[in-house]
Amino acid sequence: MGGRIVTMTTRQRAEQIVTALPLTDRIRLVSGRDFWHTAAAPGVPSVMLTDGPHGLRKQGGPADHVGLADAVPATCFPVAATLASSWDASLLEEVGAALGREARAEDVAVLLGPGLNLKRHPRGGRNFEYFSEDPFLSGTLAAAMVRGIQSEGVGACPKHFAANNQETGRMVIDTILDERTLRELYLRGFEIVARTAAPAAFMTAYNRVNGEFASDSAHLLRDVLRGEWGFDGLVVSDWGGTNDHVAGLTVGMDLEMPGGSAAFDREIGRAVADGRLAEANLDRSAARVVELALRWQEVRGDAAPDLDAHHALARRAAAAGTVLLTNDGLLPLPADGTLAVVGAFAAEPRYQGAGSSKVNPTRVDDLLTALTAAHDGVTHARGYDPATGATTPALLAEAAAVAHAADRVVLVVGLPDRAESEARDRADWSLPAGMDQLVEVVLAANPRTAVVVVNGGTVNLPWADRPAALVEAYLGGQAGGSALADVLLGHAEPGGRLAESIPFAVTDLPADRNFPGHPKQVEYREGLNVGYRFHDTWDVPARFAFGHGLSYTAFSWGEVEVSGEESDLTVAVDITNTGTRAGSEVVQVYVRDVLARVPRPAKELQGFAKAWLEPGETARVEVPLDRRAFTYWDVAAGDWLLEAGEFEVLVGASSVDIRGSAVVLLESDDAVTPVPVTAGPVATDAEFAALLGRPVPTPAPRRPFTRTSTPADLSASLPGRALVAVLRRLLARQFSAEDTEGVEDLVEAVLAGLPLRSFVLMGAGVSFPVLDRVIAALNGDVRRVVRPGR
Repeated sequence: MGGRIVTMTTRQRAEQIVTALPLTDRIRLVSGRDFWHTAAAPGVPSVMLTDGPHGLRKQGGPADHVGLADAVPATCFPVAATLASSWDASLLEEVGAALGREARAEDVAVLLGPGLNLKRHPRGGRNFEYFSEDPFLSGTLAAAMVRGIQSEGVGACPKHFAANNQETGRMVIDTILDERTLRELYLRGFEIVARTAAPAAFMTAYNRVNGEFASDSAHLLRDVLRGEWGFDGLVVSDWGGTNDHVAGLTVGMDLEMPGGSAAFDREIGRAVADGRLAEANLDRSAARVVELALRWQEVRGDAAPDLDAHHALARRAAAAGTVLLTNDGLLPLPADGTLAVVGAFAAEPRYQGAGSSKVNPTRVDDLLTALTAAHDGVTHARGYDPATGATTPALLAEAAAVAHAADRVVLVVGLPDRAESEARDRADWSLPAGMDQLVEVVLAANPRTAVVVVNGGTVNLPWADRPAALVEAYLGGQAGGSALADVLLGHAEPGGRLAESIPFAVTDLPADRNFPGHPKQVEYREGLNVGYRFHDTWDVPARFAFGHGLSYTAFSWGEVEVSGEESDLTVAVDITNTGTRAGSEVVQVYVRDVLARVPRPAKELQGFAKAWLEPGETARVEVPLDRRAFTYWDVAAGDWLLEAGEFEVLVGASSVDIRGSAVVLLESDDAVTPVPVTAGPVATDAEFAALLGRPVPTPAPRRPFTRTSTPADLSASLPGRALVAVLRRLLARQFSAEDTEGVEDLVEAVLAGLPLRSFVLMGAGVSFPVLDRVIAALNGDVRRVVRPGR
């Protein structure tokens, strides 16, 4: 008689493998093999995890260093800031699938992205890698990208979990914020992805959150991610970002990267031996690593992505994310007449950000070539140095002459490559002074000028109302030049709407009072007052509002209708293209609690949809809302509560351009808890303490030195400065020999905020016992230097 066939799940197979391994092998599994690969074990292959969020960045040489310059060619898609401006989840799923195909072809099991942190402040150095100032938009688009990547069998790894909203001091900074703000703003996007897209992995942030390093935060990992959201996939550290792997394994942080140093192996073994780390927790994390490897083994295989098709997709995506801010009718450009193209970026494009996300593109299109091929009578003037943005009297004179002689002008300005990079925040919010000067000169020479801005994050635009047209192109990836030409000539519509507000002045923003904060601590005293939530609640207009963007056609909006039962509703509106060109409109649905007893923003985005319409066509656009759209985080209850009463559903083309509304009456038995109220958009000491529910913590002192001390801390002493010189050389070795452009600047930026433990974790040839003795010496602890602890 035949026996019953029992089929094990991949997780059960992984657990079975782990159970049979000796302790040393299980410990090895929870740290990588080298810079980019997991460790192998009997029956378990080593697999690769690598960047990036908008294009594959896989090292072409030995995988033993950061290697920013020697990556294999891959399609450089538009950055997240550009993709988010499309407000098109289906497009992001397409881009994700293309990323997955290219990763699969290079035998990459996990793509480290998308970036999901919120844009708290415009000067955030990594804002180009992130989607929006709004968590619902961020989470919805990131979830679409995750689904696309994973449709090809490649795992996605959203990052950086959580509250990593600046680069200054990012590896040691303690982000202090109240629980409601954490939940409603900084965790919500991650929650949407965790609940709706089931990513293979999450990456922890470098920073602390309310005193706990994200890599071993019981609250973030055990209570929220694993507990409330039920995530059971892999949690991996950011590279060199593991603070205490024993503590991390206890709360659910599985894989320490990079590997190869065996930095924590000894500590993990001792913790298991003395009972500080339950062996079951180690085995659970090891099984997750094995499960990831087994799943990749099941799907890996030859793939040949169509790079021409991916370039075409990148071109379409860049156009879809291009935002037309103003236009008096100059755009689209007519086919006749002469055209002056001014700006070095038109010929030498700025199309991606700097740092770990930098892609080696398969090709690069530039705007000047694309316009010259499609338009007769094109002339060009550089206007500025593309590396610095600086200009000269000769360059200005040439630009003025070329502009004056033409019928129309396209002027391209923006931020130089080094202005926006991982590891450092922007020094200021302005364009280089030479570019502002160039704008004035060109507009004086020819007012029929379209100014195009290429940048990863918002910039000051004091002259915004003067050009005949103003275009926010962001960073369009390798096809950004041809995509921009498509938009300017009218071959493609400017499909973008702002995913972040552009303020009149950065000093208007509440977050500016605490950005970047103390070297060891940043306080989010603005609470929920970020982006349009601030502008619309406190009646401080933005120069260009969240959601704003013009079209080459016109639309009429019908009456707003709301149907459904209780809080499960559908918002519907008819949109008609009343113009003569095809185009798209983004229907944005905001919710306002009319008589809230708990302070809430004036409105919050809770749904959106994009409609594409031919001239004269009408489409009925429907946007679903569920209970969560009307709730807030009640700290006392530890839950999302719905306050009974009237809610206004606002439907519009931006956060301030509301085209229609409806009022719904919702019933609820939830007992809301009164909460502290702030008199202004920035909490005082007493108000912030009340929001936190505890005294505002004092920033950690620089001394005594610890494993988390930075070179900036050490530089206060002569021995410390000598050690910093050694550390600088060790860090420089982490970059490949081919890395040249901007590497010295990047090394200095990274070095300033790099905790000492990272030199052990990044494979610099230093062990924790040696590091601990050095730290003891710097602290003057002679006994520990002579007789170091275990």
